[in-house]
Amino acid sequence: MNPQPSAPRKFTFDTVFDGERVITPAKPRRSFTPEELEAARADAYAQGQRSVVAQAEAQGAQALREVAGALRTAFAHLAEVAHSHRTDSARLALACARKIADAALDQFPEQPALAALEALSRELDAQPRLLVRASPANVERLTTALNAAAESVGFAGLVVVKADPSLPPAAFSFDWGEGRAAFDPTAASARVEAALETALAAEGLHAEPVVLSAEA
Repeated sequence: MNPQPSAPRKFTFDTVFDGERVITPAKPRRSFTPEELEAARADAYAQGQRSVVAQAEAQGAQALREVAGALRTAFAHLAEVAHSHRTDSARLALACARKIADAALDQFPEQPALAALEALSRELDAQPRLLVRASPANVERLTTALNAAAESVGFAGLVVVKADPSLPPAAFSFDWGEGRAAFDPTAASARVEAALETALAAEGLHAEPVVLSAEA
């Protein structure tokens, strides 16, 4: 009577044959000492801490980049606002100066001509005559003022003032044969305004940066 075959054993792969050697893999430990558990816990905690710190640093760096971008945008806007403010202030100052100058010329239309006569006194020396053209409204007043000024510099009786309807109030022209000089308040105001606009345009490109200061 043949014996019945035994039940097959499940191969557990616990033994490995390597040529001449028999390798038995280490079995996983099923128990640990309290010290080993504490060391493992501390290591896991440290790794978790490092992960949290790294994540926080990455988030902080991203936040700083966003803040830097916002500041660049804000400073660009502030520079535009500052330039606009400077431009408006300069134009307001020019408008006020024009009003003051117009009022002064209305009250004293002879003053520009007197200043020109004083500045040109050396060139007018030994000239036979100074021909002055002015607005008809100011001929009489200008004649009196220029003759008095000419007499004080030794040029008495040599100033002739003629009316020129094409000239606006306070405008005049000097002609003394060897040279000419002229003044037109409207043209002078336009030149000042053009120079201001040019300066503002250049300042807009090369203005000093806006600097914010905070008190502690």
